[in-house]
Amino acid sequence: MGFPEQRQDIPGTQAQMIPPPDCGEHSYRGSGKLAGKAAVITGGDSGIGRAVAIAFAREGADVLISYLDEHKDAEEVADLVREAGRKAVLVPGDLSDPAHCRKVIDAAVAAFERIDVLVSNAAYQMTHETLEEISDEEFDYTFRLNVGAYFHLVRAALPYMPAGSSIIGSSSVNSDMPSPTLAPYAATKAAIANLSASLAQLLGPKGIRVNSVAPGPIWTPLIPSTMPMEKVAGFGDDVPLGRAGQPAELAAAYVLLAAEDGSYISGARLAVTGARPIL
Repeated sequence: MGFPEQRQDIPGTQAQMIPPPDCGEHSYRGSGKLAGKAAVITGGDSGIGRAVAIAFAREGADVLISYLDEHKDAEEVADLVREAGRKAVLVPGDLSDPAHCRKVIDAAVAAFERIDVLVSNAAYQMTHETLEEISDEEFDYTFRLNVGAYFHLVRAALPYMPAGSSIIGSSSVNSDMPSPTLAPYAATKAAIANLSASLAQLLGPKGIRVNSVAPGPIWTPLIPSTMPMEKVAGFGDDVPLGRAGQPAELAAAYVLLAAEDGSYISGARLAVTGARPIL
């Protein structure tokens, strides 16, 4: 199947993608699974985070959307959240800075007074054919954003998360099937799965559940902004289902882990991979 060859500057935007990702804007129907909840979603402007924000709002949650600087995408998501009758808060900035992670949590507490669901989803990746291409700065930044932000967000949010709350980290099929051309990213996704399992055990006595979701190849702005055009054209063709997934196809997994339906699921890594196995 594949996609047309295309290229964007990182981090990429939804509007420039051909075709635009399906984030459930026209398809997701809620049923009150998160009624009255308050959620923080990082990377909520596009891709998987956008799909999760739409789903959470239509399930009844107020949503804070943390994003880097893609203001148009973020405003579109905020409008969709408000159309669902829920409160939307936008906080731009770089989550590789621990101080900004604390700012995000402070903004959520100011708006909602508590945090019931924390989704750490923002991430950086870049394709490299050789190890020598990866700079010290890029390696360090990838870990600060993908793993460090998860840690700093959780630590800042804990005082405001009551028993019954849920924390969800976005891992990847790369967590145990690492792509050699995405080496730093793949390593961070393994760390996210591992950290989530540790946090589940640490926070279980507080009644807080922690899980991770491991997506396979999903059509998001990271793809045309971080991969060579020829790889974009064939993106997802090699999975058993024969195609890349759409962000909307991840939403139900995050809702399950956030809602009471998942009340005994903690320490899990939920695979949504198009039949690529993970261990």
